[in-house]
Amino acid sequence: MLALKLFWAFFKIGAFTFGGGYAMISMVKNALVDKNKWMNEDEFWECITLAQSLPGVFAINMALYTGFKISGKSGAASAMAGAALPSLIIIVIIAAFIENINGYQTVKDIFSGIRPCVIALILVPGLTMLKKAKLTKQTFWIPVLSCVLVCFLGVSPVYIIIAAILAGIFWAKTIINKTSEKK
Repeated sequence: MLALKLFWAFFKIGAFTFGGGYAMISMVKNALVDKNKWMNEDEFWECITLAQSLPGVFAINMALYTGFKISGKSGAASAMAGAALPSLIIIVIIAAFIENINGYQTVKDIFSGIRPCVIALILVPGLTMLKKAKLTKQTFWIPVLSCVLVCFLGVSPVYIIIAAILAGIFWAKTIINKTSEKK
């Protein structure tokens, strides 16, 4: 029964979200944390962080990981199917009935109206994640540097994630271990 509920929750999210996985974050949080209480907010943001660091489509990663955390393999499969199915249905319908969708002015107007909403849907979870990160004076430079590297210097986020993993391992092995040895 839980797998069916997960499918339906992610189906609704997939059907009514424009702008990709990042635009879904607020709706997913509402469904998983606020409405159904399947996980707490800290668990949710941990899931988002892991989904972002995995290769592949963010929306599918998010559905797979949160579905697995809530209900194991059946939850992962159900959530992923629910997230992917609306897009598949829409693409099949568009392909079957409209030869060149970009040629219609109405379609261009619709997407022009949706674009500012997508920006807001991505910005809100980003700001929430910024608050949850508990940045300090010592760590504030990390997201700033990452943003500069990606936005202005064209560095791939993959390299930044790898560097962050290595830095975290180094930090844990050297700094934290040295601190615990002194005690």
